[in-house]
Amino acid sequence: MRAALAGTRFHDVRAMRETRSTNDDAAALLGDPRASGATLVAEFQTAGRGRKPGRSWIAPAGSALTFTTILPVVVAADALWAVPLWAALAVADGVEAGCGVRLDLRWPNDLDLRGRKAGGILCTSRVTGPRAAVGCGIGLNVQRPGDAALAAIDPPPAYLSDAQPRVAREEILAGILGAMDGLLDVLDRPADAARAWEDRAQLRGRPYRVQLDADGTILEGTAVGLGRDGGLILLVGDREHLVHLADARVLGAGPAAT
Repeated sequence: MRAALAGTRFHDVRAMRETRSTNDDAAALLGDPRASGATLVAEFQTAGRGRKPGRSWIAPAGSALTFTTILPVVVAADALWAVPLWAALAVADGVEAGCGVRLDLRWPNDLDLRGRKAGGILCTSRVTGPRAAVGCGIGLNVQRPGDAALAAIDPPPAYLSDAQPRVAREEILAGILGAMDGLLDVLDRPADAARAWEDRAQLRGRPYRVQLDADGTILEGTAVGLGRDGGLILLVGDREHLVHLADARVLGAGPAAT
């Protein structure tokens, strides 16, 4: 894997057997030039978490890729909303290069396989004035485990091995980091990242069902596109609603157009 990444800005891969959270580990290193471009990858996380408070990321050892990549560039603080979209593009490209499996993108930060969640993105940042150092935390289900406890997860998750039985986590990680290297300049153009994400997700016209955090209201409609800050523009009846990234939970999304 390191040989495949030689000469890229993401060649520094630091593996560990177990940690609480690679995002927490990365957060402590943000701003340290010695960690620029480093990827912290753990065989097992004891406290992996999702985007919303109280939601855990459950991944038995050996079944997933759980890692955080510290970007080798700073990002404009007012463009941080675009980083998870950019990361999703890199993950989707890298997975396809690494094992031939094509993932669907679902707003705001999920990667799906055959309508079920196979991966998620949770970024961490340290903002200093107008700029921010960023770590992209990624959890990706790779090999379906024989763990009975997973049967209780609702909705049930997907694994890359569901589509491609012979998958190698090292090849997939190398593919993702290689894709990040190729896409790095797009971070300077957040609007371009958003448009590329819309195209890859085949967003326009997809049905979405979301629940607003503020009062529990459920909105059902079709996606029109992304707003200027990465929010979802949803057409409900004849009225457009802008759903901001931090203000709602997606309860369901229809398939991308084929």
